[in-house]
Amino acid sequence: MPSDERLVRVGDVELCVQSFGREGHPPILLIAGNQSSMDWWEDGFCERLAATGRFVVRYDSRDTGRSTRFPVGDPGYSGDALVHDAVGVLDCLRLPRAHVVGISSGGGIAQYLGVRDPDRVASLTLMSTTPVSPGAQHPDLPPPTEAVSRSFAEPLPDPDWSDRDAVVDYMVALEHIFSGAAPVDPDRIRSVVTRSMERGGDMASAVNHWLAAATPLGARLGEITAPTLVLHGREDPLFPYPHAEALAAEIPGAHLHPLSGVGHQHPPPELWDEVVGAIAAHTASD
Repeated sequence: MPSDERLVRVGDVELCVQSFGREGHPPILLIAGNQSSMDWWEDGFCERLAATGRFVVRYDSRDTGRSTRFPVGDPGYSGDALVHDAVGVLDCLRLPRAHVVGISSGGGIAQYLGVRDPDRVASLTLMSTTPVSPGAQHPDLPPPTEAVSRSFAEPLPDPDWSDRDAVVDYMVALEHIFSGAAPVDPDRIRSVVTRSMERGGDMASAVNHWLAAATPLGARLGEITAPTLVLHGREDPLFPYPHAEALAAEIPGAHLHPLSGVGHQHPPPELWDEVVGAIAAHTASD
């Protein structure tokens, strides 16, 4: 069963956190991607992961869910703040270190943690992401697919962020653009969006994440010493599969696990057994 949600103070913000499983079990910190509240780490996924004997922590990053919000288009923080927030969550929960699982830009945050805060990272699992500082041996990673590139050049009109149905339609449309062969389940997306809006109100300020750039790492991924698992959809249209191969090549000893039929998305429930099994095996020792 999940714990009650609670707000913790991290620097100048409050972040909403929730845990699954028993304190004292090896902790796993889940970091979501841009514009994503912790609701995208769905209850069923977290419960399944906790059932492997892990203490699973998810949180609303700033500008999502119940955490502190900033003016739309003027966040006043950089991507470095998002990295510091992740460490702050561990501090507030009195966790000296954790297995860190990040997806998309959350995988980018996880890479920063692996370089800058290696003592806090028991292991890394990097999902649907790309090297934040690709080395010289990988200078020509493939661009997004034509459909994704077109969605950036001609973005979907922003919905009325206070209109739940409009936001659901918008998020379902995005899921179709970024998904792989696995069918998009509109009811599942509706459930996630509805819960997020019921918990934290509209999602307008979450667009601030796209404006928050972190200080470049330089070519430092080779400094990561944490055991690293790269989970990546073979059909990722934003970061095509060679991005995963490059990422695994950059980090010493990293293991690459492809996910068939998956695009740039949280793995759908039919893949949960595979993903949870891979993470559980990867985090079996601390």
